[in-house]
Amino acid sequence: MLVVVGLVVAAILGWFVFTIVWLWRNQERVVFQPPGTEIEAPLRAKRVEFKAFDGHELFGYLVASPHATQPAAAVVIAFHGNADLAAWLVPWAQELANRADASVFVPEYRGYAGIRGIPSYETAASDARGALEFVRAELRSTRIVLFGHSLGTAIAADVAVLMAPDVPDGLVLQSPFTSAREMAARMMVPPIPWLWRRISRVHYDTRAIVARLGCPVWVAHGTRDVVIPQRMGRQVFAAARNQGELLIVEGAGHNDVADVGGERYWRWLTAAVAGQARVGDDAARRVAGS
Repeated sequence: MLVVVGLVVAAILGWFVFTIVWLWRNQERVVFQPPGTEIEAPLRAKRVEFKAFDGHELFGYLVASPHATQPAAAVVIAFHGNADLAAWLVPWAQELANRADASVFVPEYRGYAGIRGIPSYETAASDARGALEFVRAELRSTRIVLFGHSLGTAIAADVAVLMAPDVPDGLVLQSPFTSAREMAARMMVPPIPWLWRRISRVHYDTRAIVARLGCPVWVAHGTRDVVIPQRMGRQVFAAARNQGELLIVEGAGHNDVADVGGERYWRWLTAAVAGQARVGDDAARRVAGS
């Protein structure tokens, strides 16, 4: 009997050690999953070259509204998710630019779309900071709004912190997660706080960031999101020091919030870009579907 118990304990410990070692070695591969393809965005999007904060060569797509003034009244920097590409976000950017009368810049990360390098927490931060400096230097807009989808929400939140002492004119988060630690727990990785702090190289904590940001925080989430549950989006919005508007889209999953939300989604997004005042509480609950 003691032998059996010993074997069970040894098996559990072995699994635990294996999981920790695997996570240590492969956490960036879990967080960043570049699609194995290279595509170019439609011709209506201008491909521009820029440099990451550490000097790495990158590119992105700039979409300008046909009605926008120069310099644009507002520029949206849109950070895509972990298994996405900047080129795939261009149709969305074109729709937003047309509706919001703004310019939209969609930067690409290293390791994606044929850009040399391996993506990581540190390189993504450097790439995103380079995108911010490009917009500041080249577009000279009076308003900068940060948008992110999925992993891009955490990157956008980190960029908002880097802008200090300035703040973005809006932080717009579509399908956000609360923190990397809570996502790790959701993925059945040992959710032990002291252990996570010691092995993690990924330190995203969007909920903590929005709690101290002065800019309006807008959140959209789908009720059928099986990648990042809607409760995380609600928790991020609830934690925000300056709440914009919460949009919960019934029936939407992780990647189709805009499609399922339709006009309600686009009204929510254009209001965020324009910096319109939040609607009254009763109306807000109706828009959020709560």
